[in-house]
Amino acid sequence: MQIRLFRKTRWQLATWYAVVMALILSLCGFVVYEVIIDAYVVSINRELESVAGTLHDVIEPNLKQPGITEPVFRQVLPNICLAQSSCSTQKILRHGKTTPDEHGIFSPVYKDKQYYIRFVDGSGRLIAVAGFQADELPPTVLPQVWQTLKDLQGNRYSQKSLLLHTQDNQYWGYIQVGRSLNDLDNRLAALKVILALGLPITVLLVGGSSWWLAGLAMRPIDSSYKQMQQFTSDASHELRTPLAAINATVETLFDMEYLSEEARDILASIQRQNYRLAELVQDMLLLSRLEQQTQATQQIHCCLNILINDLLEEFSALAAAASLQLTSLVLCQELLYVMGDEDQLLRVLSNLIANAIQYTPAGGYVTVILKRTNGHAVIEVQDTGIGIASHEQKWIFDRFYRVNSDRSRRTGGSGLGLAIAQAIVQAHGGSIQVQSQVGKGSSFIVHLPLTEKQKQLTCLSTDEN
Repeated sequence: MQIRLFRKTRWQLATWYAVVMALILSLCGFVVYEVIIDAYVVSINRELESVAGTLHDVIEPNLKQPGITEPVFRQVLPNICLAQSSCSTQKILRHGKTTPDEHGIFSPVYKDKQYYIRFVDGSGRLIAVAGFQADELPPTVLPQVWQTLKDLQGNRYSQKSLLLHTQDNQYWGYIQVGRSLNDLDNRLAALKVILALGLPITVLLVGGSSWWLAGLAMRPIDSSYKQMQQFTSDASHELRTPLAAINATVETLFDMEYLSEEARDILASIQRQNYRLAELVQDMLLLSRLEQQTQATQQIHCCLNILINDLLEEFSALAAAASLQLTSLVLCQELLYVMGDEDQLLRVLSNLIANAIQYTPAGGYVTVILKRTNGHAVIEVQDTGIGIASHEQKWIFDRFYRVNSDRSRRTGGSGLGLAIAQAIVQAHGGSIQVQSQVGKGSSFIVHLPLTEKQKQLTCLSTDEN
């Protein structure tokens, strides 16, 4: 696909597809992440609730006095450590350091699930502990049923608290059973890494595939457009011969002495319309060749200062007839050269200047500015004319587009001038854009890559015609 518009459209299609897919995949990843978290948390909480409930049901029927440990504590939890005793917290169970028989019926819970068990009285005072790393948990005891705690190393624990009663229904205190969430946090961290790495890679793959698919989808359009271009080129080329014949015939008829004045007026009208049609055909042929890159160009060093001076001399009479001031402003200390076709560059600039004069009321100004910016020559054609509405500025470089019907009837023209100007500028590796406000005027800005000529000349900073 050689057409710049198609390349731009292909990029847009691929980009939008990749963005949409990235959003969809991000949303799916977030949903999967949340579902996994919820499922795992529910599983942990059910397991914790089962252990806490079993301990509660075994211990509570044997409690006689509030805050007093009974023999059942030691029977159920052989490694229990009373808070007022001198047992070291180093004896609290850690992975693989003790045998299952030391810990009674709950030894599998200690070994594999990293549980801890705490007993506190009604005032929150710690009575006894058992299980995994109970000494590193916060000393503050809260009565909430479900809590998430952190130890000194930042490890998280899920904890369930159940109220204990004595045999005579007095408040004995609480049993708090907690489970380490390290395995959950590790799984979630791994999942985050997978999502963080997998999503960009997937988006890149989607972007590449979308670029390929967009190319496949646009091949029929590209083929049709090339056929249309070829038809336009062939038709324009074939129309030149009969138009030239019509013009020759009209000129021959003008040489006949016996023609009436009315016939001469009719022939003059035919000649004018034939001339307009010939110009339209020539413009269409040129535009088609520029887009197909088959237009022969003579790449030479073109001095933009000289081109602008010549054009200002050429259009000075037209500007004076329209009661306008046509001036140039050169903001550089050297001559600016570009590689290109001089005739085509003259056509671009003459088209912009002619439009500026055409759409500027009497008493206005048209200024051509030449300057150098970042390795490019910048030519601005400014006017104080009627301006162009912002919503129409993006269409004015399309072929046959006219801003409004009133302007078309008043000025005539084919509507191909700016399209040809853009095609010529792009063929020279440059760009053209417009800035305009209705009622205040317009500024057409052309950027062309510079080529430094060996001979340095001095140019005037300001040149007025």
